[in-house]
Amino acid sequence: MATGIELILASALCLSCANETITYPQGLLMVDQNYEVVSEAPIGDVLDTSLDDAPAETLNTFLEKAEKLTKLKSWLNGRHLKIATLEDYPLSYTETQPDGSKKGMGVSFILLDFLKEKFNFTYEVLVPKGNIIGSKSDFDGSLIQMLNTSEADMAAAFLPLLSEQRSFLFYSTTTLDEGEWIMVMQRPRESASGSGLLAPFEFWVWILILVSLLAVGPIIYFLIILRNKLTGDNSQKPYSLGHCAWFVYGALMKQGSILSPVADSTRLLFATWWIFITILTSFYTANLTAFLTLSQFTLPFNTVNDILAKNKHFVSQRGSGIEYAIKLTNESLSMLSGMATRNLAVFTGDTNDTLNLRKYVEKYGYVFVRDRPAITHVLYEDYLYRKTISYDNEKIHCPFAKAKEPFLKKKRSFAYPRNSNLSDLFDRELLNLVESGIIKHLSAKDLPNAEICPQNLGGTERQLRNGDLMMTYYIMFAGFATSIVVFSTEMLFRYLNNRRESNQWATHGVGRTPNGGLLKPSKWFWRRSSESNKQLLGSSHSNNITPPPPYQSIFNNGKGFQENTSMRRWHHAANYGANGAGGFGVLRPVGNYYGNDAGAGSSTNSAALESTGLRKFINGREYMVYRTPDGLNQLVPVRVPSAALFQYTYTE
Repeated sequence: MATGIELILASALCLSCANETITYPQGLLMVDQNYEVVSEAPIGDVLDTSLDDAPAETLNTFLEKAEKLTKLKSWLNGRHLKIATLEDYPLSYTETQPDGSKKGMGVSFILLDFLKEKFNFTYEVLVPKGNIIGSKSDFDGSLIQMLNTSEADMAAAFLPLLSEQRSFLFYSTTTLDEGEWIMVMQRPRESASGSGLLAPFEFWVWILILVSLLAVGPIIYFLIILRNKLTGDNSQKPYSLGHCAWFVYGALMKQGSILSPVADSTRLLFATWWIFITILTSFYTANLTAFLTLSQFTLPFNTVNDILAKNKHFVSQRGSGIEYAIKLTNESLSMLSGMATRNLAVFTGDTNDTLNLRKYVEKYGYVFVRDRPAITHVLYEDYLYRKTISYDNEKIHCPFAKAKEPFLKKKRSFAYPRNSNLSDLFDRELLNLVESGIIKHLSAKDLPNAEICPQNLGGTERQLRNGDLMMTYYIMFAGFATSIVVFSTEMLFRYLNNRRESNQWATHGVGRTPNGGLLKPSKWFWRRSSESNKQLLGSSHSNNITPPPPYQSIFNNGKGFQENTSMRRWHHAANYGANGAGGFGVLRPVGNYYGNDAGAGSSTNSAALESTGLRKFINGREYMVYRTPDGLNQLVPVRVPSAALFQYTYTE
């Protein structure tokens, strides 16, 4: 960096230097102090100064082009042009003047007015009768007809570049923008997925949860079996596969379990699944709460494939780029041509987007397809109108929603007749405007910076509706339907079992007639057999059936049992009793009386106390199964609370 002394010396040397005349390049655009143009060199002069070192062939080409542009500019000076346009708010539209003429408005005519000032010409605006772009099969009253027959010198509208139309007109070499056509639909009242209960997790997460639910039960079962075989330790009782499967399902439903593993490895298996389920259900609960309370929805139609797959009615403007992109075979939306044939696609001739939005979308539920600038303006105007109806209700302000993905993308530009050379003069200036970003600025000039009616409205005061709980209703109906099917299956198997028993009796000679035919047992026999086989604990006992000894008799050390003849009828019964916190031992037959071995540990009666009963788990509870004197199976619960209820049944 130079010091202060060096700067002073440099200034002194400059003052002593000779004052040389400053020369500017030839053809330079000069402006005065008010920034007004003083002199403007011809186009050819500018090119001459910039191509001093260019090859002779290139120089001649540019000189010829410069001469052509100079002549074209001279020809256009003061000329009156006919400009064709379309009613396509806000990019191009017209207003009728008091004298009956039309005045061009919109972004297209802001650009055209700039060209008018630049090249000093006047113009009049023409609108085709059909207000359509046109095609080979849709030629009458179209814009391409006006250009093809030289009724117009230029088309000032944002026209999509379509392949078939190139045979009738010449598109500008400068692309104005890339048009995006967006879908607008009714804002869904609930998620488009149709199931709020499934929303917290994506599809593959649910699949993996289902796989784990089906796999963990058998894995725990086989690991327990493997541990017992490898270690030889019988402290851990092997659980059945059904018990392990129900444990996994019960943990998922936040239910308890009757299984009480003893081995440490088995406990770790159980605890691992409980921790996994705890974390999973916590995430699910949090995400479900957020999904059901926020005003953010999944739209039912986001892409063209959604429209095609669901055969959804949609509407667009008549004669727009959407219609020709669908009906022309070599365009990107030609796969929707079948929907247009079946009248699922509506092309309206009404240019008022607000009316189309309220008529087709709000009333009939159609999807409205329109280019982005137009749909943004119409949604903003609709938002301002609804704001006057209700000031603070966002659901009234924004009844519509826009899809994120474009329905169609197409580059757009102005158009000229095929024999016109106006594009050589205009495209240079239009390119400067495009590169400066002025077109994007003009398209969104009257719009707010914030997104209008986004999918996420930002509200949190959302009440749950029936649609949010629809999956709950489905689960309830499915559960009832499954129970009915299971009940019907049980009744069917009961009928088949009864038929099989009757056939067995007939095979052994029971119920045969003298001539060898089968005799169906009487209704009294079936009723008697059914009652004897399915006698409930709380049902009334016959006189010849004696209840088991009362639980409190175990504290009598067997006194008085010899005198009780009814007790001796249970002499051949297997052991039964209760184990648990109540301190009850196992009541077993000892000689002619029943004694208590709870905590006694006596070895004198070990042979007599040998178990002859069967200890079983039934429906997750432990019972002692023994045979009564009349030959029926009797269940005595082992757990203390159940044993107390059992005893109460007999001593009531």
